[in-house]
Amino acid sequence: MVKQIIPAIAFIFLMSSCSSFKPLGMSANKPVTKTERKAAGKMKFIENIAVIPHAVKDNTKNLTAVKGVTNASSKLSMGKKPIQIIPENPDEMAAYEKMVANLHPTIETATAVQLKYAVLMDTEVESLPSENLLEAVDKWYGVRYVRGGNTTHGVDCSGFTVGVYAELFGMQIPRVSREQYRVSEKLPISELAPGDLVFFNTTGRGVSHVGIYLGQNKFIHASVSRGVMVNDLSQNYYRKRYIGGGRIGDDKTLHEINP
Repeated sequence: MVKQIIPAIAFIFLMSSCSSFKPLGMSANKPVTKTERKAAGKMKFIENIAVIPHAVKDNTKNLTAVKGVTNASSKLSMGKKPIQIIPENPDEMAAYEKMVANLHPTIETATAVQLKYAVLMDTEVESLPSENLLEAVDKWYGVRYVRGGNTTHGVDCSGFTVGVYAELFGMQIPRVSREQYRVSEKLPISELAPGDLVFFNTTGRGVSHVGIYLGQNKFIHASVSRGVMVNDLSQNYYRKRYIGGGRIGDDKTLHEINP
């Protein structure tokens, strides 16, 4: 009896399964309807319009408003390739040529030491201190630091200021920075002139370092780690340790290098 029931149940199950598979079979046998994309409309081109990927926008209509131009030719950089901006409009070209012409005399008349310190001080040649001062300090530029040294083979901070003052002003000033500060006329930073001294507390025990002010917030000094070099008073290390400025000699002495 059981053997007769099992085949009957299997037959019923098979019939019900076929009905459930039928929709799948029908859908599988249905032809695939292709969806055709509508052809794109014809491309229209507008005359005198050019689209260049990643192009740099060229705003040269107002050349006189460009700030910070210090080179004879103005360039933009796109990746590694420089793009030179040369206006095509005649009026813009006239303004461009006038701007370049004004730059040429300064570049052509600048000396090697002026160009060097324009770069070191990150300023224009016209804003540099006198050439006499630059030449006096440049003889020491790059000299390594030697404690107690006072020659171009090795020098410390106060030895450097002593050497420059002797050559530039024919003046003998105290040998150590602490004494230089003591005999100097104290000045706020706003009244410093190129050739003045700037003093620092690098040891926590008062004046221990000195340099020569060059203007534009820059000074030159004998750094312990890198020798005679140019730095900025606003740099974090020097700003925190700055004590003040001092002037040794009268205004007439400084006027000789700052006419």
